[in-house]
Amino acid sequence: MPDRLDALKIVIGGVGGAVAIAIMELLSARNAFPLFAVPFASSIAMVMGTPETAPAQPRPLIGGHLVCTLVGLIVLNIAGPSPWAAAAAVGLSIVAMHLTRTFHPPAGVDPVIVVMNDMSWTFLLAPVGAGALLLAIFAYCWHNLFRRQTWPLKWF
Repeated sequence: MPDRLDALKIVIGGVGGAVAIAIMELLSARNAFPLFAVPFASSIAMVMGTPETAPAQPRPLIGGHLVCTLVGLIVLNIAGPSPWAAAAAVGLSIVAMHLTRTFHPPAGVDPVIVVMNDMSWTFLLAPVGAGALLLAIFAYCWHNLFRRQTWPLKWF
């Protein structure tokens, strides 16, 4: 059972996750991206619920989504949209995230979304690049203002 301070941090993280998901839904609807095409729900849970972990830091959060989306776009342009291409893109994304020190497990869905939905190159910038950056900014503000915990532990 967590002590009172840990319980408060957990609740504040949960509320922050709910607020972040609500904002994501509003931006998704406003920009004509269906929510299934915006790959941030798991990232929000990780960054808000376990902000002290390595994959929840800005470099993996932003870099992981960009790297995985880029790999998905490259595979899509080489192989076309298919389940096998999506599977290959996920495998290559895992390797690419490790090589770039941007390992963020929730970003592993990005190449699947890209390949299976035949996304265009603009998907890399919006919603992925802009969304990852906005999530990092939101997490910074939320954790430092409400959770009273310094976030991030390191930027790069």
